[in-house]
Amino acid sequence: MSNFDIPAFLRGLTQRSGVYRMYSLDSELLYVGKAKNLKNRVSSYFRARGLNAKTVAVFSRIDHIEITVTGSEAEALLLEQTLIKKHRPQYNILLKDDKSYPYLHLSDHAYPLLSYRRGKRKGAGRYFGPYPNSSAVREALSYLQRLFQIRSCEDSYFNHRSRPCLQHEIKRCSAPCVGIISADDYRRDIEHATLFLEGNSRVLLQALQASMTAAAEALQFERAGEIRDQIELLRRIQERQFVERGDHNADVWAVIEWQEILCVQRMTFRAGRMVNSQSFFPEDRAGDGLETVLISYMSQFYLGGHAADGLPDVIVADVAIEDLVVLLEALRIQEGAKMTHARGVRGEQRQWLHMAQENARAGAQTRISGRQAAKLKMQKVAELLGLAAAPGRIECFDISHAQGEAAYASCVVYGDEGLDKKRYRRFSVKEVTAGDDYAALENAVTRHLTRLKDQDDLPGLLLIDGGKGQINRISTVLENLAISNLPAFGISKGTTRKSGWEYLWEAGAERPIMPNAHDEGFRLLQHVRDEAHRFAITGHRKERAKSRGQSEIESLPGIGPKRRKELLLHFGSLKNMRGAPKEEIERVPGISKTLAAQIFARLHGEE
Repeated sequence: MSNFDIPAFLRGLTQRSGVYRMYSLDSELLYVGKAKNLKNRVSSYFRARGLNAKTVAVFSRIDHIEITVTGSEAEALLLEQTLIKKHRPQYNILLKDDKSYPYLHLSDHAYPLLSYRRGKRKGAGRYFGPYPNSSAVREALSYLQRLFQIRSCEDSYFNHRSRPCLQHEIKRCSAPCVGIISADDYRRDIEHATLFLEGNSRVLLQALQASMTAAAEALQFERAGEIRDQIELLRRIQERQFVERGDHNADVWAVIEWQEILCVQRMTFRAGRMVNSQSFFPEDRAGDGLETVLISYMSQFYLGGHAADGLPDVIVADVAIEDLVVLLEALRIQEGAKMTHARGVRGEQRQWLHMAQENARAGAQTRISGRQAAKLKMQKVAELLGLAAAPGRIECFDISHAQGEAAYASCVVYGDEGLDKKRYRRFSVKEVTAGDDYAALENAVTRHLTRLKDQDDLPGLLLIDGGKGQINRISTVLENLAISNLPAFGISKGTTRKSGWEYLWEAGAERPIMPNAHDEGFRLLQHVRDEAHRFAITGHRKERAKSRGQSEIESLPGIGPKRRKELLLHFGSLKNMRGAPKEEIERVPGISKTLAAQIFARLHGEE
């Protein structure tokens, strides 16, 4: 289980509707969900009892949770499905592809049928969707039957009716099967239903209002009353889903300062749909105003090539246009992009801007809660270790290797906002005897602390994954570097090798500290040690895979630098190359049939 501070996170969580995303330690997206009330929904995952197996599995791997506030639950649903389809999180129920999603199908018929469809789109006619689930389709179908009374029966039933069915009696069908409605009037209802499904509600309302006026002027008051009821029902059931409307490609930016926390929010809309939301936290504003900070961040984002969703047609931000002229011109020169800026926005874009501001505020509040929790944990560490003051920053070292091969030292950092991954470091240790953990640790720590001492940036606590021997070796390093004010401790699992039974060793001490397994400071040290171990293992595994892959490719017959490059460009990895048929190897530029046969034989041990 991670050291995710649940109470602190929940305290700062908003009660607005939105989407939550659960991430693991290595930033893998585990689960995406939506909620009408984010605080209530996310809190439900952390109750003591009644959790299913999937929830327990997700919970055990959570390192942090990110949220995106939306304007309504419907918008949250749409964003949730967009993120699930894009990222395919491990613990979400995933559909294989778009062919599995449900649709609404409008048949190609003189009196078209509107019905539920799932699977391949085989039949003639028009399809609307895909919808996130079957209930969403059936809900839309119910609305359309109430609004426009479109038939829902199959042709075999429709063609053999001699009198209206129950659907007509309850005003869910206009009974075109027996000629109660004319073909022209039914076609008009189909056109209106199509406008509704396309999201053109404004056009639809205008058309209905025009029809009502025309009926009233023709003294067809009963018909005018029916249309009036249609308009009223449409307005009542229609929830404005501005993340799904229009064809706008826009990036919406907002900046909020909340209790000395600065949050820049970017929300991405493509074809009118919200597809992404990102929070950034600039560290040093250098006394700049909020507008200056926002423009600076936007410039770094776009000109630095960080816009993975592509460049928008319009930037929506509450900044003066003259402040963005230079950026827009630079983008036109560099990317050939003709982008515009919108500030005094109305309607849809104003709602987008408000949404971005709400998300920026929520991001800042979450960060504040995290800082408060980290500060309390650091105080607990100080009490556990007998330190005069809480350490401002903890740095932890670990060594990882495989029988001396690809030895790596890792350094992870825990600061005032939790794990600070920007400050993580790996050290390739090649100057010492293979398998000598003490020497490898000494080498990495010496290199690291020498640099920090020169920068006057030493941490408040040095933690070593190891016991009495390792920490005494590090004590020598501190003496050699003339660093006397840096507390250093080792954390070892002891004879049982069980989590919760670790010892804490101070340099020169004859007896270790044996903390309570439930001590909050001790749990933080465990968490940091586990993160250092994970980070070290990841480094040495990558190095081993790289070296072994390269050496095997270099040993292939007739393969020089140019052909090796072509093989890697074509297959991506040695694993893919080994799994490819001989014919696929022949397709690589510069590889003849004879050479392909030789490569195939070498890869499969057939020489």
